[in-house]
Amino acid sequence: MPLPLLWLGAAAISALAVKELADDRKKQQSKRRFYRDAQSLDRLKEHESPIVQYPTDLFSTEQKVIPVIGSLVCCGIGGLLDHTGIWVGDNTIIELDGNGLIKPISVQRFTKERSGKNIFIACDSKAKPISSEVAANRAQQQVFQYRDYHMIENNCHQFIWQCFKADDKSLTTFKELNIRLAKLFNRKIYWDICDC
Repeated sequence: MPLPLLWLGAAAISALAVKELADDRKKQQSKRRFYRDAQSLDRLKEHESPIVQYPTDLFSTEQKVIPVIGSLVCCGIGGLLDHTGIWVGDNTIIELDGNGLIKPISVQRFTKERSGKNIFIACDSKAKPISSEVAANRAQQQVFQYRDYHMIENNCHQFIWQCFKADDKSLTTFKELNIRLAKLFNRKIYWDICDC
């Protein structure tokens, strides 16, 4: 008999945690409307993250953004990981596939075999995409080439970072990619739903 009560208690605590996270996300979205200028990292506190809003299919995001060439996009994998690519226009994203092939794919294919239902785009506090046409050109120059793919040491995040900043030291995680992009563009990062 105590086991079902324990499950009910855990479910109630989980529901409260999810509601608190959803409320926090709504506060973040409403606060960003009041910024006159895009938020730079100048006033970032020592232990504050430059990533204000992570991509998630769990909570609704009001802001939808049209991508521009060189925008960084992502979708979810299994609810635990994120897969990144670069928008190059004409409904096309360039990605590093898990087999090591760098390839252009459509928006529909980008999410087809992944758990995420939405594509998210990295933006600043004014919902302007964080983008680089140079990064898009670098990605396009590598189409149909193979890399020695490794889930940790040579993954999609590493490929994207090298498109933005060639010959820089390697990285492994989505969080690290976000932090470096925030520093490169001197902007706090919000992940908004891609209107593509």
